[in-house]
Amino acid sequence: MSDDRKKLPTESNDAEIAEFLNRAAALAPLHGGTGKGRLIFALDATASREPTWDQACDIQAEMFSATAELGTLAVQLAYYRGFREFHATQFETDSQGLLDRMVRVRCLSGRTQIAKVLRHALAETAREKVNAVVFVGDCCEEDVDELGHMAGELGLHGVPVFMFHEGGEPGAARIFRQIAKLSGGAYCRFDAGSAKLLRELLSAVAVYAVGGRPALEHYHQRAGREVLRLPRPTRR
Repeated sequence: MSDDRKKLPTESNDAEIAEFLNRAAALAPLHGGTGKGRLIFALDATASREPTWDQACDIQAEMFSATAELGTLAVQLAYYRGFREFHATQFETDSQGLLDRMVRVRCLSGRTQIAKVLRHALAETAREKVNAVVFVGDCCEEDVDELGHMAGELGLHGVPVFMFHEGGEPGAARIFRQIAKLSGGAYCRFDAGSAKLLRELLSAVAVYAVGGRPALEHYHQRAGREVLRLPRPTRR
């Protein structure tokens, strides 16, 4: 890993965060919530992500906590690492069970496998509806057209992909933005100084996956502020 890859900015880009909030909010009218949600939490577990893996463990626990009063959030952990190694757990409704699996994972050097994540999400939602995909990663070494095609397929199936980009490498940012846009999801860059913001955004996504727009509005009331600004529903 180069020195540049090790260095993270100390502040998030406010414009990018605002864009994420607006795009994520636009998803809220799409469903009213069922009290059940299925969310795929996908992670890059290659060597460059090792310093922030523990942070990812903490975040997934908070996703469960945010939805505890709404109903059932089933989360599947998916990750890639090493040489063509890809793993996906069963959908878990127990935060501790998923956390136990995550803490046993060790990052290994290798190329990115985002295509496998998207292909897997398509297969899962074909079996049973997936409400959202969250991806956390820092780079991309794959064909943008292939990724774009699968992201578009997810969009047609109503599965938004929320791309959380660690560090902001420009080439990856361009591809991550396209995946988010084509799937109907959103992109947000985060850095070493924005862990609290990342937790809040992921919690809001989890709340949306379980309860839709009404649950997000209640989430804002409890937080005392709007985490996601909700536009008025539009007719199509």
